[in-house]
Amino acid sequence: MALFFERPESGERAVLVHIKLNSESEPEDPREFEELVLSAGGDPVEFITGSRKSPSAKTFIGTGKLEEINATVKSVNAELVIFNHNLSPSQERNLEAVLQCRVLDRTGLILDIFAQRARTHEGKLQVELAQLQHLSSRLVRGWTHLDREKGGIGMRGPGETQLESDRRMVRDRIKLIKQRLEKVRKQRDQGRRGRQRSEIPTVSLVGYTNAGKSTLFNKLTNADVLVADQLFATLDPTMRRLDIADIGTVIFADTVGFISHLPHRLVDAFRATLEEAVSADLLLHVIDAAAEDRATNVVRVDEVLKEIEADRIPSLMVYNKGDLLDDFLPRIDRDSDGMPIAVWVSALAGEGMDLLLYAIAERLPSKIVHKHLQLQQSQGSFRAALYRHKAVLNESVSEKGAINLEIQLSENDFFRILKAEGLKTHDLVTLKRSGGKINCT
Repeated sequence: MALFFERPESGERAVLVHIKLNSESEPEDPREFEELVLSAGGDPVEFITGSRKSPSAKTFIGTGKLEEINATVKSVNAELVIFNHNLSPSQERNLEAVLQCRVLDRTGLILDIFAQRARTHEGKLQVELAQLQHLSSRLVRGWTHLDREKGGIGMRGPGETQLESDRRMVRDRIKLIKQRLEKVRKQRDQGRRGRQRSEIPTVSLVGYTNAGKSTLFNKLTNADVLVADQLFATLDPTMRRLDIADIGTVIFADTVGFISHLPHRLVDAFRATLEEAVSADLLLHVIDAAAEDRATNVVRVDEVLKEIEADRIPSLMVYNKGDLLDDFLPRIDRDSDGMPIAVWVSALAGEGMDLLLYAIAERLPSKIVHKHLQLQQSQGSFRAALYRHKAVLNESVSEKGAINLEIQLSENDFFRILKAEGLKTHDLVTLKRSGGKINCT
């Protein structure tokens, strides 16, 4: 079902339109708009700006501005006009009728980028769902046969128009994708419940797009997530395990970047992915410390977190790209109670990573087990498991051949190892120090 326009090999020549509306409480950022177009593979040849009190119901812009855009399209041979605003289906149709070229709004632009970035089966399903939902109200655009009933041998029947048939196919496809995504969501829930049962804490990286989340994620976990200086370079969530001192095993999740006025249908479609943030024990809010509008970006991310009900989760601010600042030194900022609230790092230069892990360990409280154990030769696999978790501080052998271990690890890891080895706490001999001697208890 060829529903979407084919993307050419080279970038499409695009005229960009940004209108400042007096009725907008928070206008879109024209610089971010141009970055989005470049990320989509477009070739911006002209950038037209203007201002209005409120949008026109028919074409969003006034007749004078429409004539200016039309003249520009013809003079630069543009193939596409992109608006930094959300247009109604009728506005898109009316604009295309005058401009005689494709017209795309902000939501359509972001959807196109997402379609290019999706790599996993789930990501592709989510993108297609969002595209179909966006397309369902725009089906009449660009079709020439919609008012004709099917005819010919084998095609006669109830007289369903092509438009009705197309809409029915879209509805059926949306229903099928939602069913598949629900299955993926259940599988995710099972994996999430498995991590909760084993009490492995999860740390999710969130933040404004292009803040350096993937670079930070790679540096922390030695992963190979795609890193690119473009918006939405990472779309599909990636998860890695990492052992942190005094905490044990921690799951880190890299998530899709946020953006101002993220379209609601994208939030809905990607809810399964964003649930990795909702279910986390700690959020690392990654911020581009060198960005001019970093304070605004923080507010925008907080708005999305509130929308997906992740604002209740404890968060640690991570000011990244410190190498772009003058006189940068990695540091931890603490509140009045001494709790870490922000860490200043440079993921690209690898500076401040130790401070970040230290702060994460403080913000992920876990009871620490510090014991002196005496193991028998038959408990060698338990000893090996403790070594794998780097929990053994000291080891010695008694005169009778028993193994004396001093261990330190998180309570979660301790009980998880016991369970994996089929042991109970009463199966272990604990040693207590008294006057420099070790006594069995």
